[in-house]
Amino acid sequence: MPGTTLPTRKKRGRRLAATLAGCGLLSAALAGAATPAQAATADPIAAAQALAAPLVPGANDWSCRPGPAHPRPVVLVHGTFANGSVNWDTTAPALAAEGYCVYALTYGEQPGIPVLRAIAPVADSARQLATFVDGVLAATGAGQVDIVGHSQGGMMPRYYLKFDGGAAKVHTLVGLAPSNHGTTLDGLATLAQSYPGALAVVGSLCPACADQVAGSATLTSLNAGGDTVPGVSYTVIATSYDEVVTPYRTQFLSGPDVHNVLVQDLCPANIPDHVLMAVDPVVRHEIRHALDPAHVGEATCWANLTG
Repeated sequence: MPGTTLPTRKKRGRRLAATLAGCGLLSAALAGAATPAQAATADPIAAAQALAAPLVPGANDWSCRPGPAHPRPVVLVHGTFANGSVNWDTTAPALAAEGYCVYALTYGEQPGIPVLRAIAPVADSARQLATFVDGVLAATGAGQVDIVGHSQGGMMPRYYLKFDGGAAKVHTLVGLAPSNHGTTLDGLATLAQSYPGALAVVGSLCPACADQVAGSATLTSLNAGGDTVPGVSYTVIATSYDEVVTPYRTQFLSGPDVHNVLVQDLCPANIPDHVLMAVDPVVRHEIRHALDPAHVGEATCWANLTG
């Protein structure tokens, strides 16, 4: 409720990436991280399953069929250095409990780099996302998906929309602290501190890091001619306490059917940092609002109690 902070939740969130990165969950997640060559198969469902993140509660049920209340599957796209198993262990089951068909992938492996994902060139990762979306559509029979992405996972799908034919296949894109207009190497180094071993790859071993620096060729090409493509609804959810993608207002988009949301406007008491955006209950409620605005109102501080 207004005026209430949850310090223990923040402490848990700060430990989230570092704790999970060292446990068996992260190792198991590598089984779901196929290279583009491995994913290149005539069967779109099998290609998507090769990219699916394992052990994500509520996600990747390939027999799920969307109902009339939620006719579009939701694809969850993780951020730099993370993977689908680490990033979505709270959001995926929450959306599944609402009746959504939920799918999470792991993408962006670089040869010779263990554990860390979403470090490949953004263009390569966008092609993996295209493969995954095609498989989800084939499995579910849906005509479009909605995408929810965190950090790079909120920006990279825009590359898919613009350059890889995704615009016709995506209804809504929700970005949590997305690197839409880039950040600095210092910001990426701050993020890397949450993931053991990541600091050593921020430079030349992480093409995705270079792609996310403000002014990069990738971002210049992505944002040329406007931030959006016709036919897609965009929601950006940012926090003023973001220490990775800075200044935080660079996360926001311009264009038709764009909804830019600041967490502190919804609940001043909530102060998630960049990593915590993936687990914050106010953010989670606002995701639900973005996916179904006709039936779910905007988040308030009450979401700390209701989710």
